[in-house]
Amino acid sequence: MDFLTLERPGWQVLRQEKRPILLYGMGDGADKILAQFDACGIRTSGVFASDEFVRGHSFHGFRVLKLSEAVAQFGEELVIVIAFASQRPEVLEKMYALDARFDVFAPDVPVVPGPVFDEAFVRQHADAMQATFGLLADERSRRVFLDTVRFKLSGRLRYLRDSETGKDEAFGAILRPTQAEHFADLGAYTGDTVRELLHYTGGAFASITALEPDRRSYRKLSAYAETLPGAVRCEQAGAWSCDTVLHFSDRAGRQSRVSKQGRETQMRALDSVLDGAPCTYLKMDVEGAEHEALAGAAQTIRRYRPKLNLAAYHRSADFFQLPLAVHALCPDYRLYLRHHPYVPAWDTNLYAVCP
Repeated sequence: MDFLTLERPGWQVLRQEKRPILLYGMGDGADKILAQFDACGIRTSGVFASDEFVRGHSFHGFRVLKLSEAVAQFGEELVIVIAFASQRPEVLEKMYALDARFDVFAPDVPVVPGPVFDEAFVRQHADAMQATFGLLADERSRRVFLDTVRFKLSGRLRYLRDSETGKDEAFGAILRPTQAEHFADLGAYTGDTVRELLHYTGGAFASITALEPDRRSYRKLSAYAETLPGAVRCEQAGAWSCDTVLHFSDRAGRQSRVSKQGRETQMRALDSVLDGAPCTYLKMDVEGAEHEALAGAAQTIRRYRPKLNLAAYHRSADFFQLPLAVHALCPDYRLYLRHHPYVPAWDTNLYAVCP
């Protein structure tokens, strides 16, 4: 399959655009998009934000406007580039309302610094993409895969909306957790994904092992774990391919990851943490270290074949390289891709189960 025929690259469209291009949003995502604009020769005319965030300040030399001010200054013929991420329903509705009124793009820039998903990237990885597409277990996964490619190329919101499903479908039709799960949660944050699993098991579990490197998030995780009955083990550590110490940005949430600078942090391989103990359900959301975490869980995965719930969106290649890595560890896994409501293509997850 020639994936480049699926959509026209959005960076190319924006480079040729003659209408005013306005950035919607500020922060880390906007910084990344403006850097890519500079690399592509794309001109920015201004920046606007939701009314409640406009306080007369500036961003990259632009005075931050309200949408009404932007329309008054530039007219209705605007091109809007969404430069932040959200899964909140009320924010998504604002984005979709803008998409119905204006020409809107949500350019794909990776969460973790690395190559963007452009024409050259697709050509470089076409064989791996085709291999993953052929391994997917159902038609919905194949649709998510193609719509992910379309979105990453074009930045058009309709591809995210067309293929999204809620978590109930993934847990009810694919993962089907039981009340006897031995749950390993890598990147446990404050316990949100422990709560998620227990929601589907009626609060019952066999054991929980949770790793979280960020010290503030770990404190909240530990406090929550103390309210749970049964065997719960929390460790302030990041997930990695081996037991080691690395620098960690320690900035909480999606900005907290392995870095060249930052706080020295203990990193653990799940195989070492469990030391042969059972694992029947394994979740990884480790901010771009999923490949290393998989390597560190290889013995556990081969021995117990746990249900897998892996974040597949931190790097441009994750949605097709992670399935290949899981398949290499255990070819018996059935591989599923799902995208849950989010702009941009975050919360795109790989689910894997053995028959």
